[in-house]
Amino acid sequence: MTFSADELEDGARQATGLDDFGSPYYREGLERTVEALNTEADLNDLGRVIQHATVSNALIQRLKIEETYKQHPEIADEVVEGPVFVIGLPRTGTTALSQLVAADPQFRSLRMWESQQPTPPPEAETQHCDPRIADAETGLAMLNDMFPLMKSLYNSEATAPTECQDLMGMSFRTFHFDGAVRAPSYLAWLMNCDMGETYAYHARVLKLLQWHCKPSLWHLKTPVHVFALDALVETYPNARFMWSHRDPAKVMGSVCSLIKYVRSWSSDRDDAHELGAEQLASWVEGIRRAMDFRKRVGDERFADVSFAELQSSPVSTLERAYRQLGLEFTEISRRTAGDWAQSHRPGSRGAHDYDLADHGLTPEQVRASFAEYLATYDATG
Repeated sequence: MTFSADELEDGARQATGLDDFGSPYYREGLERTVEALNTEADLNDLGRVIQHATVSNALIQRLKIEETYKQHPEIADEVVEGPVFVIGLPRTGTTALSQLVAADPQFRSLRMWESQQPTPPPEAETQHCDPRIADAETGLAMLNDMFPLMKSLYNSEATAPTECQDLMGMSFRTFHFDGAVRAPSYLAWLMNCDMGETYAYHARVLKLLQWHCKPSLWHLKTPVHVFALDALVETYPNARFMWSHRDPAKVMGSVCSLIKYVRSWSSDRDDAHELGAEQLASWVEGIRRAMDFRKRVGDERFADVSFAELQSSPVSTLERAYRQLGLEFTEISRRTAGDWAQSHRPGSRGAHDYDLADHGLTPEQVRASFAEYLATYDATG
């Protein structure tokens, strides 16, 4: 199977009976994704099926979102408050921190089931029994049956908060695609492309999701925001950030191990050393950009969260982060955070082994690459 941007668009039109994808901004990213899939990803048979479904779903969701806005143009008048973004290197506790915040009812979070299928807009009365929840649970069960190691690598639940990369993927400008397949040309382009409309569309989807399902104070999470914080605050001028920190030498081995496993679903290629060099270079650049952004805008937007403290004292660590960002940590906040922490103790999902050397890296090399970051922030744990 050779992928074609035109054929993928035609397939999405046929699947929905719709034909308006909105702004043509997405098309360049689609074409670059397709080019990488055809020439660099070395897809196996299963990979062709997975990637066809992934790209097709992003196009289908765009069509449905645009149709919903045509039917209900008043959605554009919704005001997205905040948001509070959880950022930092991957594998630094961003998922745990995100789920702690999401337990607090003052926040609206992006749940897996609605990230994958934002339309029709969720309703407050049926948000806990929406049939899309069962669809997402079925998909997760299938994924875990096919790839059982994933359960110990990444905590995914249909009703739990998820990374907002699906929303960015609808503009075909997200590291989500690079994490799934080898795509060096796409990654090189993505590192320096214009992300303005990506975040504008991101907000377009949030408005749709909150329309009939409040609150409108959002909490969102994905490490990849560190690459484009200037573009993010153009769309979200009141954004604030919880930045999780952990020793990069421990992080990078886990990052590479996860990506290698996920890429193995779609390709039989074994390029562990290439992957190690790629991921190290990318994340060093991402953190450099985030540090530069923070120097320019000031510390007031940021709360730093240590991985070690998050594991040992999750509730007090969260309370301190709230205070730093000027957020109210209520008794409900304390209780819901405590309940979540009690049921999600560190190591409760098992652990996986990884070795930096498998990816051609050493702890000394990684720490040297992140020297300025380590000299600035507490990244123990």
